[in-house]
Amino acid sequence: MIDSISLEILAILQEKARIPNVEVSRQVGLAPSAVLERIRKMEKQGIIHGYEVRLNPELFDRAHIAFIRIITASTATKDVGSALSKISEVQEVHYIAGEDSYLIKVRTSNTKMLGQLLCDRIQLIPGVVSTKTSTVLSTVKETSRIPIQQLP
Repeated sequence: MIDSISLEILAILQEKARIPNVEVSRQVGLAPSAVLERIRKMEKQGIIHGYEVRLNPELFDRAHIAFIRIITASTATKDVGSALSKISEVQEVHYIAGEDSYLIKVRTSNTKMLGQLLCDRIQLIPGVVSTKTSTVLSTVKETSRIPIQQLP
Protein backbone atom coordinates (compact mmCIF):
# COMPACT_ATOMS: atom_id res chain seq x y z
CA MET A 1 0.00 0.00 0.00
CA ILE A 2 1.30 3.44 -0.88
CA ASP A 3 0.88 6.12 1.77
CA SER A 4 0.16 9.79 1.16
CA ILE A 5 3.85 10.81 1.37
CA SER A 6 4.85 8.28 -1.29
CA LEU A 7 1.98 9.52 -3.48
CA GLU A 8 3.25 13.05 -3.01
CA ILE A 9 6.76 11.95 -3.99
CA LEU A 10 5.37 10.26 -7.11
CA ALA A 11 3.46 13.40 -8.08
CA ILE A 12 6.62 15.50 -7.71
CA LEU A 13 8.68 13.03 -9.77
CA GLN A 14 6.04 12.93 -12.53
CA GLU A 15 6.23 16.71 -12.74
CA LYS A 16 10.03 16.78 -12.89
CA ALA A 17 11.89 13.46 -12.76
CA ARG A 18 15.30 15.12 -12.45
CA ILE A 19 14.41 17.16 -9.38
CA PRO A 20 17.15 16.93 -6.74
CA ASN A 21 16.41 14.56 -3.88
CA VAL A 22 17.00 17.40 -1.40
CA GLU A 23 14.22 19.43 -3.04
CA VAL A 24 11.80 16.48 -2.91
CA SER A 25 12.62 15.99 0.76
CA ARG A 26 11.99 19.69 1.45
CA GLN A 27 8.60 19.52 -0.28
CA VAL A 28 7.40 16.41 1.58
CA GLY A 29 9.00 17.15 4.93
CA LEU A 30 11.26 14.11 5.19
CA ALA A 31 15.02 13.67 5.40
CA PRO A 32 16.74 13.20 2.02
CA SER A 33 17.80 9.68 3.04
CA ALA A 34 14.18 8.74 3.83
CA VAL A 35 13.01 10.07 0.46
CA LEU A 36 15.76 8.19 -1.36
CA GLU A 37 14.83 5.00 0.49
CA ARG A 38 11.16 5.39 -0.49
CA ILE A 39 12.06 6.03 -4.14
CA ARG A 40 14.33 2.98 -4.29
CA LYS A 41 11.64 0.85 -2.66
CA MET A 42 9.05 2.02 -5.21
CA GLU A 43 11.51 1.23 -8.03
CA LYS A 44 12.05 -2.29 -6.65
CA GLN A 45 8.29 -2.81 -6.31
CA GLY A 46 7.77 -1.76 -9.93
CA ILE A 47 5.70 1.28 -8.98
CA ILE A 48 8.29 3.47 -10.68
CA HIS A 49 8.95 1.90 -14.07
CA GLY A 50 11.78 4.15 -15.14
CA TYR A 51 12.71 7.66 -16.15
CA GLU A 52 12.53 9.13 -19.64
CA VAL A 53 13.71 12.23 -21.41
CA ARG A 54 11.00 13.86 -23.52
CA LEU A 55 12.47 15.20 -26.74
CA ASN A 56 11.02 17.96 -28.89
CA PRO A 57 9.72 16.04 -31.96
CA GLU A 58 9.99 19.10 -34.21
CA LEU A 59 13.74 19.29 -33.67
CA PHE A 60 14.04 15.67 -34.83
CA ASP A 61 11.73 16.06 -37.84
CA ARG A 62 9.03 13.89 -36.26
CA ALA A 63 6.22 16.40 -35.66
CA HIS A 64 3.62 14.59 -37.81
CA ILE A 65 1.41 12.30 -35.70
CA ALA A 66 -1.05 9.73 -36.98
CA PHE A 67 -3.19 7.07 -35.37
CA ILE A 68 -3.66 3.90 -37.37
CA ARG A 69 -6.31 1.28 -36.77
CA ILE A 70 -5.19 -2.12 -37.97
CA ILE A 71 -7.38 -5.11 -38.70
CA THR A 72 -5.56 -8.42 -38.56
CA ALA A 73 -6.29 -11.99 -39.52
CA SER A 74 -7.45 -13.72 -36.35
CA THR A 75 -4.60 -16.24 -36.47
CA ALA A 76 -1.87 -13.59 -36.71
CA THR A 77 -2.90 -11.04 -34.09
CA LYS A 78 -0.06 -11.65 -31.60
CA ASP A 79 2.61 -11.73 -34.34
CA VAL A 80 1.33 -8.47 -35.83
CA GLY A 81 1.55 -6.73 -32.45
CA SER A 82 5.11 -7.91 -32.00
CA ALA A 83 6.09 -6.76 -35.51
CA LEU A 84 4.48 -3.34 -35.00
CA SER A 85 6.34 -2.80 -31.74
CA LYS A 86 9.68 -3.21 -33.57
CA ILE A 87 9.05 -0.27 -35.95
CA SER A 88 10.90 2.80 -34.66
CA GLU A 89 8.27 5.28 -35.87
CA VAL A 90 5.59 3.47 -33.85
CA GLN A 91 5.33 5.04 -30.40
CA GLU A 92 2.37 3.11 -29.02
CA VAL A 93 0.78 -0.25 -29.81
CA HIS A 94 -2.61 -1.03 -28.25
CA TYR A 95 -4.57 -4.25 -28.69
CA ILE A 96 -8.18 -3.05 -28.70
CA ALA A 97 -11.73 -4.38 -28.63
CA GLY A 98 -14.12 -3.77 -31.50
CA GLU A 99 -13.71 -4.15 -35.23
CA ASP A 100 -10.01 -3.38 -35.24
CA SER A 101 -7.27 -5.43 -33.65
CA TYR A 102 -4.69 -2.71 -32.98
CA LEU A 103 -4.53 1.02 -32.56
CA ILE A 104 -1.05 2.47 -33.00
CA LYS A 105 0.42 5.94 -32.71
CA VAL A 106 3.17 6.86 -35.15
CA ARG A 107 5.40 9.89 -35.59
CA THR A 108 6.82 10.75 -38.99
CA SER A 109 8.23 13.85 -40.65
CA ASN A 110 5.34 14.33 -43.09
CA THR A 111 2.51 12.62 -44.95
CA LYS A 112 4.87 11.25 -47.59
CA MET A 113 6.88 9.43 -44.93
CA LEU A 114 3.62 8.23 -43.35
CA GLY A 115 2.54 6.80 -46.71
CA GLN A 116 5.85 5.00 -47.11
CA LEU A 117 5.61 3.61 -43.58
CA LEU A 118 2.12 2.29 -44.30
CA CYS A 119 2.84 0.84 -47.76
CA ASP A 120 6.39 -0.40 -47.32
CA ARG A 121 6.28 -1.69 -43.75
CA ILE A 122 2.97 -1.87 -41.88
CA GLN A 123 0.77 -3.24 -44.66
CA LEU A 124 3.44 -5.81 -45.56
CA ILE A 125 3.40 -7.39 -42.10
CA PRO A 126 1.97 -10.91 -42.47
CA GLY A 127 -1.52 -10.96 -40.97
CA VAL A 128 -2.37 -7.30 -41.57
CA VAL A 129 -5.67 -7.27 -43.43
CA SER A 130 -6.31 -3.53 -43.63
CA THR A 131 -5.49 -0.17 -42.07
CA LYS A 132 -7.39 3.04 -41.42
CA THR A 133 -5.34 6.17 -40.72
CA SER A 134 -6.26 9.38 -38.92
CA THR A 135 -3.77 12.25 -39.18
CA VAL A 136 -3.47 14.61 -36.25
CA LEU A 137 -3.99 18.25 -37.20
CA SER A 138 -3.01 19.67 -33.80
CA THR A 139 -2.44 18.35 -30.30
CA VAL A 140 -4.22 19.91 -27.35
CA LYS A 141 -2.75 17.59 -24.69
CA GLU A 142 -0.18 14.81 -24.73
CA THR A 143 1.18 13.28 -21.56
CA SER A 144 2.30 10.00 -20.07
CA ARG A 145 1.48 11.14 -16.54
CA ILE A 146 -0.92 9.06 -14.47
CA PRO A 147 -3.35 10.94 -12.20
CA ILE A 148 -2.30 10.43 -8.60
CA GLN A 149 -4.99 10.78 -6.00
CA GLN A 150 -4.22 11.40 -2.36
CA LEU A 151 -5.42 8.84 0.14
CA PRO A 152 -8.05 10.02 2.63
